[in-house]
Amino acid sequence: MSDFTPNSLPLLIGSVPLKDHGQAARMIFDHTPEIPIWPQLPHYREEGMIPQFIPGFPGVTVEDEKLFIDSEGDNFDMEFLAFFEEYLLVTEGGGDIEESRFALKEDVARGFFEFLSVAHERRDGLKALKGQLTGPITFCTGVVDRAGRAIFYNDQLRDAAVKMINLKGQYQARKMAEICPRPIVFFDEPGLAGFGSSAFITITADDIVSCLTESFAGVKAEGGLTGVHVCANTEWSLLFEAGVDIVSYDAYSFFDKFVLYPEQLKAFIDRGGILATGIVPTDGELIDTVTTKELVTKWFDQCEALQQIGIKKETIFRQSFVTPSCGTGTVTPDQARKVMELTRDVSAEVRRTFV
Repeated sequence: MSDFTPNSLPLLIGSVPLKDHGQAARMIFDHTPEIPIWPQLPHYREEGMIPQFIPGFPGVTVEDEKLFIDSEGDNFDMEFLAFFEEYLLVTEGGGDIEESRFALKEDVARGFFEFLSVAHERRDGLKALKGQLTGPITFCTGVVDRAGRAIFYNDQLRDAAVKMINLKGQYQARKMAEICPRPIVFFDEPGLAGFGSSAFITITADDIVSCLTESFAGVKAEGGLTGVHVCANTEWSLLFEAGVDIVSYDAYSFFDKFVLYPEQLKAFIDRGGILATGIVPTDGELIDTVTTKELVTKWFDQCEALQQIGIKKETIFRQSFVTPSCGTGTVTPDQARKVMELTRDVSAEVRRTFV
């Protein structure tokens, strides 16, 4: 996979409960200066998981505050054709991705541009930069057509969505690589927690692996690392099969489920895979009571469990990040700050043992 070794550095997940993008970016850099992320602020409706990344998709329609894809509209065929012409121009014809519909725009992703500005000012201390976007499964099961049917079940719309996510990830990786040569892009997939349920009854494992693999291609083309973040339990073997570089999981609440895949997990680590270990809880009640000492103890207990399946302690340290279990967009600003402090401090204690 990669020669990048995170050595249990702290890393955050995207959402922050603030209203000022500049303040959010500086808060992130202050707590995780070596590998900062760009802030998504759910206070703004346009920065939700779907609205932030749907611009540029053909047939986007809003009626009575409901967003859907109108594939039956008079202009849809023309929009769909224009979408694929632009996709081919960017991927095969030398078109500029920065001038295309696949570039993030400041009206929906102001945090990304604030982040790039601060990163440029503080570039000397950087080891990597992290971006994120909504993954293809969550996007395609969350976006619906006029009849309310998820676009995942429309082969043409799903194909377009995966290609758009691919290039929006590539755009982020390219812009970050201009500042720091190691870009990381996470594909946020809360929707994968539903795999195996009735809502996913006709979605196969091959469907999921295929969508993820194609989505990763643009980031990898820029020399970036790909990650998938799932904030609950899922069929973890799917991520290992998809060729992702980093698996981000809620180690505080779901470690016991995660280690139910020992052979696939060990193979993932053996080929250089990285764990983004979400040891810091983001549940409001837990944030107020948990301590650094408690979380460090939990990290080492889990380290022992991973050793039992054949992964060396030093390898776990080298090939892990210390992260929150999820973003902090739904908690208070004070709690978000504490999550960042805990992430930083747990990482420092773990690193003190090994470095």
